[in-house]
Amino acid sequence: MSLLDRKVRGFRLIDLAALGLLIVLIFGVYLAKTLAGGERAQIASVERQIKAEKARIRLLQAEVSHLEQPARIEHLAETYLGLAPVTIKRETTTEGLVDVVRTPPLAGPAPAPDRAVIAAAPTEARAAMALAGPAMPSAPVAAQLLTPVSGVAR
Repeated sequence: MSLLDRKVRGFRLIDLAALGLLIVLIFGVYLAKTLAGGERAQIASVERQIKAEKARIRLLQAEVSHLEQPARIEHLAETYLGLAPVTIKRETTTEGLVDVVRTPPLAGPAPAPDRAVIAAAPTEARAAMALAGPAMPSAPVAAQLLTPVSGVAR
């Protein structure tokens, strides 16, 4: 009697081996399908995150576009820094730059910014204006300039 014809409790040994293999294959397919479902859920989650990040990038690009508008920057420069557009007398060509360097400046040093303008400016602008004066203020004065002023609308 060969190994393939041998019977165990009325079943051939080959039939029992095939049944065992079938059970292992069924379990393997079930496991693979379960794991694939988990991977699919992770992929969907990552795709949602990518979509949200792209929307945030578009929002930030729109905000940067708004913040970089020349009219807005010009208004802020005039309001908080006291800057004005360059007059025609102050413009020159590239050939005239040598003459500009050789001639002494027409006016003295730049005047110190007005303390009321500094107090009304946003924090970053106040720090820049406080440092841009002709002489550095003492540490207590600089700290006083950089503290928020109550009652000033931002």
